[in-house]
Amino acid sequence: MKHLLVGLSLALLAPMSLAQPANLDDLLRNIRDVRSSEQSAMQERESRFIAERDQQQRRMREAEQALAPVKAEADRLKAEFDRLETALAEVEAELEQRSGNLGELFGVVRQTAGDTQSQWQDSLLNMQFPERMQTLESLSASRGIPTVEALENFWYLLQQDMTASGKISRFEAPVVGRDGEQRVLPVVSVGPFVALQGDDYLLYQPDTERLLVAPRQPEGSGLIDEFTQPRNQLADLQVDPTRGNVIQQLQQTPSLIERVHQGGVVGYVIIALGVLGLVLALWRLGWLQRTSQRVDRQVADLDNLNRNNPLGRVLGVIGSRPKLDQLDTLELKLDEAILKETPSLERWQGLIKLLAAVAPLLGLLGTVTGMIATFQAITLFGTGDPKLMAEGISQALVTTVLGLVVAIPLLFMHSLVAARSKALIQLLEQQSAGLIALHLGGEEPRDG
Repeated sequence: MKHLLVGLSLALLAPMSLAQPANLDDLLRNIRDVRSSEQSAMQERESRFIAERDQQQRRMREAEQALAPVKAEADRLKAEFDRLETALAEVEAELEQRSGNLGELFGVVRQTAGDTQSQWQDSLLNMQFPERMQTLESLSASRGIPTVEALENFWYLLQQDMTASGKISRFEAPVVGRDGEQRVLPVVSVGPFVALQGDDYLLYQPDTERLLVAPRQPEGSGLIDEFTQPRNQLADLQVDPTRGNVIQQLQQTPSLIERVHQGGVVGYVIIALGVLGLVLALWRLGWLQRTSQRVDRQVADLDNLNRNNPLGRVLGVIGSRPKLDQLDTLELKLDEAILKETPSLERWQGLIKLLAAVAPLLGLLGTVTGMIATFQAITLFGTGDPKLMAEGISQALVTTVLGLVVAIPLLFMHSLVAARSKALIQLLEQQSAGLIALHLGGEEPRDG
């Protein structure tokens, strides 16, 4: 048992001391020393803890003393905030009560400013008053109540536009000529309606804030020079009441040549056939007119037969004084001669009539092909953009118009040519029948 206690004591003292005790006295002495040192350490820690506790309590009292005025200030500020919030609500209620319908009025002012801005966006007067668009934009975009100064400025802009709309002004502005060069030139403006430079009407380009010489001048441009010159009397001038829209549309309106090109290949074929038929009809009318004049001269002189005209050739078959034994075959010979002359008098009439009939059919063909192109565009791109369908529709309509324009004159020309040739043939038959009647009656032939 003694050896066990010695071993246990050695085990307990092992971590505290590096020296191995030689006997129990040393072990007891070591235990006493360790216990004494531990008590000293415990007392030191206890003293340090008590000192720190007193210091923490002192700091806490100081913090509590500093927190008291802060809480008081927070309570005061909260009370002040509540008081101001109540006062603000009362002031807002009073403002709303006093303003009445002014809120709606200011809304109307902003809306009117926005509408006026959109109306003046393309106005020619922006060249003279470029700052007014910025004023309108700021007024229409404002979310607060506009000031009296802003309202008076808006009223002034409206009055300024009304006054300038009734004036003829002269000023210098950048102008893009037909050669594409931009120059600063003197410009004459008639209110917001038209701008003039030299002998040309100008187009206003709001994006670049410059003027462009209209490629296609409207009718009445010859009056510009007299209008812009100094004078004591009134002068006439063509004015666009739509403020440039008519002149803008004039630039987009295709000319006659452009309309013809819209017809495509079918349109070209119709025009070619029309020209061919017209030239052929005019040539036949000229030829029939000369032939008619020769026949008239031959009718005036039946005794001297001339073979340069159909009547002379017909009467030359039997002569002016046939023998009586030939009278039985006289009518047959005259009929044969008239039949020989008829093809030359009716030549090309069938072709003219055919061209007059084919032209509207070709117009119908162009209409069908144009509608096919239109439906193809609708299939590929839909109906969102009408410009994609314009080409096919233009071809359909232009070819129809070309077919009718070609067919109607050709029908009239065919009728005129046929009437002329028929009149000559009737004259030949009349003169032949009259000649036979005179010979059978034993009388001399007379003129006409």
